[in-house]
Amino acid sequence: MMRADLHGQFLYRTARVIGCLPLAWLRALGAALGRLAYALDSRETRVTRRNLALIGLAETPAARERRTRELMRSAGQTLLESVAVWTRPRRRVLALVQEVHGEALYAEARARGKGVLLAVPHYGNWELVIECLAARGPFSLVYRVPESAGGDRFLHLARGGHNVRLVPAEATAMRPLLRALQNGETVGITPDHQPKEGGGEFAPFYGHPALTLSLIAKLAQRTGAPVLFAYTERCRGGFSLHFEADEPALRDADLSVALAAMNRRVQAIADRDFRQYQWTYKRFSIRPDRTDKSTYR
Repeated sequence: MMRADLHGQFLYRTARVIGCLPLAWLRALGAALGRLAYALDSRETRVTRRNLALIGLAETPAARERRTRELMRSAGQTLLESVAVWTRPRRRVLALVQEVHGEALYAEARARGKGVLLAVPHYGNWELVIECLAARGPFSLVYRVPESAGGDRFLHLARGGHNVRLVPAEATAMRPLLRALQNGETVGITPDHQPKEGGGEFAPFYGHPALTLSLIAKLAQRTGAPVLFAYTERCRGGFSLHFEADEPALRDADLSVALAAMNRRVQAIADRDFRQYQWTYKRFSIRPDRTDKSTYR
């Protein structure tokens, strides 16, 4: 445990040094990092290329390579932008938000008194959403625990600020999330996180079957809490924060209908700027026949 704590502290202090750089510098360095990762044909580059092939958005190999280069450049920027979000004081992080869209939707949802479920896709800088929501009140975040204990310690240092409660994405997550919603608080969950076996069902995403998290739909059905979508989008000088309206279909008794509706909303957000979505993630690694041997090979 001591070694993990020291490892996490080292990672965080290193990140703090990088996070002090101006945003424009971080974006330039991130773009260069992404170009280097592409040139080295990194694991993330190969996953991105395979995702493009699976969803069929790049008609030719040449078009796929152009897209892959663009996406890796943007992924590098997102990484270094996140370093700033993780390590700067909250007031400086919030100063990065240039515009807020749909704030009234969030205020209205909170006023219902049933808590708010926020679906936060891997688009733009989702780490910034955590800080923005925690500045507005208690915020519970469901997250995947890293395999490394040092990595988990780093995430607690990076994300665990005032008003933030980190809830591991495990079978025991339901209870603290229900309690938070019953208290009128906000719960944030990434709807495009591929769950473990038994944690979801297959639903179409960009026309391809994707194992889709059922937790948001089940919480919405059980509590009646409104489900909003939230994301930040890269813009000149910083970011814009967006809240999008409640998704009634997420409370449909037919889980397949609910999950298909959720994936449609995520896809619509990703389509706003294809480059800002996290295509480096193995979204389709588990297939409907429950094998994962060849999808990313």
